[in-house]
Amino acid sequence: MIRFAMIAALSLAACSPGPATQSAQKGASAPMMDDPYLWLEEVEGERALEQVKAWNASTAAELTADADFEAYRQRGEAILSNPDRIATPYHIMGDMVSNFWTDTKNTHGLWRVATIDDYLAGTPAWRTLLDLDALSEAENKNWVWGSVTCLAPEYDRCLIRMSDGGSDAGVLREFDVSRAAFVEDGFVVGEAKHDFTWVDADTILISSDFGPGTLTQSGYGRQVKMWKRGQTLADAPLIKEIAVEDVGFGVSYGRTRAKNYPLITRNMTFWDYEYFHVRPDGSLVKVPMPQTATVSEMFAGKGIIQLNAPWGAYPAGSLLAYDLDALIERGEFGVEPVFTPTKAQSVRQIAAGKDRLYLAMLQDVSGKLLALDADWRASEVPVPDNSVVDLEAAGGTADIAFFTAQNFATPPTLFATQMGAEPAAIASLDNLFDPATVEVKQHFATSKDGTRIPYFVVRPKGATGPLPTVLHVYGGFRGGQLPTYLARHPSRIGPMAMFWVEAGNSFVLANIRGGDEYGPEWHSQVLKENRQKVHDDLYAVGEDLKASGLSSTLAASGRSNGGLVVGAAYTQRPDLFDGIIMGVPLSDMWRYDKLLAGASWTGEYGDPDIPEEWAYLGKYSPYQHLRADADYPPIMIYTSTKDDRVHPGHARKMAARMTEQGHKVYYFENIDGGHIGAADAAGEAYRAALMMIYAKDTLTTAE
Repeated sequence: MIRFAMIAALSLAACSPGPATQSAQKGASAPMMDDPYLWLEEVEGERALEQVKAWNASTAAELTADADFEAYRQRGEAILSNPDRIATPYHIMGDMVSNFWTDTKNTHGLWRVATIDDYLAGTPAWRTLLDLDALSEAENKNWVWGSVTCLAPEYDRCLIRMSDGGSDAGVLREFDVSRAAFVEDGFVVGEAKHDFTWVDADTILISSDFGPGTLTQSGYGRQVKMWKRGQTLADAPLIKEIAVEDVGFGVSYGRTRAKNYPLITRNMTFWDYEYFHVRPDGSLVKVPMPQTATVSEMFAGKGIIQLNAPWGAYPAGSLLAYDLDALIERGEFGVEPVFTPTKAQSVRQIAAGKDRLYLAMLQDVSGKLLALDADWRASEVPVPDNSVVDLEAAGGTADIAFFTAQNFATPPTLFATQMGAEPAAIASLDNLFDPATVEVKQHFATSKDGTRIPYFVVRPKGATGPLPTVLHVYGGFRGGQLPTYLARHPSRIGPMAMFWVEAGNSFVLANIRGGDEYGPEWHSQVLKENRQKVHDDLYAVGEDLKASGLSSTLAASGRSNGGLVVGAAYTQRPDLFDGIIMGVPLSDMWRYDKLLAGASWTGEYGDPDIPEEWAYLGKYSPYQHLRADADYPPIMIYTSTKDDRVHPGHARKMAARMTEQGHKVYYFENIDGGHIGAADAAGEAYRAALMMIYAKDTLTTAE
């Protein structure tokens, strides 16, 4: 499976350039607006942190005093750090499977390996490669796992990224698997937003912060170097450079037909790319395909292209293939069709096994798994009905793929399939609640433009009439929201959704546009000037819940881009919602592109420095639309000081202006944790308990 690490999809600003932030300031041509809270953009500023501490203390004083808070916190931590979790495959490394494991004893985590045969037999003899808890103690750091890429086919050398505190920026260190130790005098780089991959045992590709002038406006590297062992990084030759206005680079490699193929991705915007294969001498060969398409995998000697917009006779969502050696060695390029999804389908994941190409799909937001042979003949791999299917790892010396299946009422089960055959269950989690106590139904609302918007409703079995409801959304960056197990629901709600339903309430997940639930066009319909459709979808679901008698009181929840969506709902439709949970949010769309990775998202939202684009951004930017005379519901905002993707200034300034205007705000900022907002199970459980008490106090007392 090709892995791109440079840009993490979100999960994911009115004034003159403010105090120093963690990223370079982008020049602005639009008129500046007054903003008295620019000082809150100073991430580690003394005044800003004092304000954060005061807000945290106020929120804790109100919410942790609830008699149920501690029980929820303790139960949440037990669930999130449960040692009986599935040891899910992280990578397949030849005849081994790797896993990254955390529990109450190993809060930072263990990276470990076992043989595939032992793993399939259910008796893995794990060998620990790296103990992050021990490393953190020895080096007096708060090491948080990032990513690892190992060199096939031996998998004896790996490049590891980890960060101090959980930020996107991290350090790079080379690791020797046989010795389970870092390589002395190996490839090592200090903290930055790196991307890197192998070329051969003595050569890597790296994009990073190489000094002044080497970063894009988004804070990512604008140069790729080919770094050979024994060279200094400064002496490594430059093989590709992009404009400062581009987003940045991704580097990766794929392996097929016993060959490794290094690949460079130039991200011109968040959704426009150029791909270059790298020859051994460092020269590049461009893949001549649309800039909206992606090279998603390599299989059977072919590069697999996924279309995100129509290309000639091929519709958006189609998979095509081209011959790798023909292009790289002879400059010959042609495509052949691999798979075309229907209008109701979406290809979510693609992974190459030894002899099968595996596609994890959705059909009306229900999971399917296909296995394609080298002639593109597809067979359906049986999976549980009404489940979400996630490919975990594929490849190795045998044709094997691991996948998990789950739904709201059924915890994950790990399966293995070989040669696309009937899958075998490897491990499953015990239920944390009786599935017979809940009922799950899919409904459809009609948005303002007539589009049918699916949403799932989870209620106590046998419940009648309207219930207090938490409605969760995301709505951007092709980030589909899927009906996964309630106790571990995605988007960092953690066990709060389960607690909420157990208490007799309703949890709703809405598949508003902006995700990939129905393929790339479900996302492209709402880019830039069409963004209001995302908000209209949310309001359509909320109105449908009330009109159908399902919801009494209603809160909207979202994080990252979803935090922006519910922040806009706070200002646009306070009549519809009784509460808002706004997590690690964007809020100031005038300045969002000046802060951290924000400049990389202009392809999604638009550029506020272009008057025509600010005209539509300014219509929903929450920070600019706050009013003292509005009747807003109580709101809970959470973020992280260490979030170096969505700047914590968004949350801070939103809270400051609301407080100034006299609105009720619960604010929580975790110091560690990066964009996920928590560095460990304890931090995530604490936040889940805060959200639960907030929802209980806000929605059940408002009935």
